[in-house]
Amino acid sequence: MASCQYATFEVDDRLFGVEVTKVQEVISFHEYTSVPLAPAAVGGLFNLRGQVIAAVDMRVQLGLSRQSLTEGAVMNLILRTEDGPVSLLVDRIGGVVDLDDADFEPAPDNLTGPARRLVGGAFKLDERLMLALNVDEALSTTTGN
Repeated sequence: MASCQYATFEVDDRLFGVEVTKVQEVISFHEYTSVPLAPAAVGGLFNLRGQVIAAVDMRVQLGLSRQSLTEGAVMNLILRTEDGPVSLLVDRIGGVVDLDDADFEPAPDNLTGPARRLVGGAFKLDERLMLALNVDEALSTTTGN
């Protein structure tokens, strides 16, 4: 059976996962520059070793209240994209899990709201459900929530 690895993270106590091959790194950061007139999901910009990175707030993408960027360090999941690295602002970083492709289940038809476009499917873990994130949709700040 084919297997895959997912880097996990939490947003509002929901467990999400992204294929490890799409992850550049995970960092904790606290100095962001706001972007006037940017879509609400753009949490800000930050400098990562000389490269300007846009940070997309996963809480906003899920229709939740905005992440506080001024209270302590914020967790960033830096993803590789064709256009360069982009950060997902998340509540907590988890670990890496090995999953069997055969255990993947598509998103249920009754899933509604912003999560519908963000969740590509799910994996049943021992004690919880891990939602497989559709990275392209999560990084899109032009789609309405």
